[in-house]
Amino acid sequence: MNNIYLVGFMGTGKTAVGKELARIKKCKFVDLDDLIEEKEKRSIPEIFAKSGEPYFRKLEKETLKEAAQKNNLIVSCGGGIVIDKDNIDLMKKTGTMICLTASSDVILERTHKFNHRPLLNAPDPKGKIELLLKERAPYYALADKVIDTSGISVKEAAAKVLSLLPGEK
Repeated sequence: MNNIYLVGFMGTGKTAVGKELARIKKCKFVDLDDLIEEKEKRSIPEIFAKSGEPYFRKLEKETLKEAAQKNNLIVSCGGGIVIDKDNIDLMKKTGTMICLTASSDVILERTHKFNHRPLLNAPDPKGKIELLLKERAPYYALADKVIDTSGISVKEAAAKVLSLLPGEK
């Protein structure tokens, strides 16, 4: 299996970089959050509000398992997918896990205008970002490769991902 799984915190560029990678590699891009919303016929914030985060994480795990059965996909994963070790194991077994990172200031700048980020609907969004980044850091560190997208364009980030993949140079 040779899927590319993009993990990392919200606002690090997983969707934008994933779409660019899919364009370059001429393969299919899938966003797990979009697949979950289609399956549930409701938005991620609605799922969080009405069914809770544990229910969302269960859906996320099921959706990842479905995607992992396919080949040659670029998969944008939700920011918290890494908190379940089974998810990490599955991604590593069926492809390459690339973590996109960015500074908390960059993440705040990229996400502040969107109200569809349930985990950032907090009195101190930057503090919440920093707390979640710290909590998830050990999990993100398990990725095969890590790329900081803070000061680079989507095209530059996609090129960096490609340069790190075996046989791509």
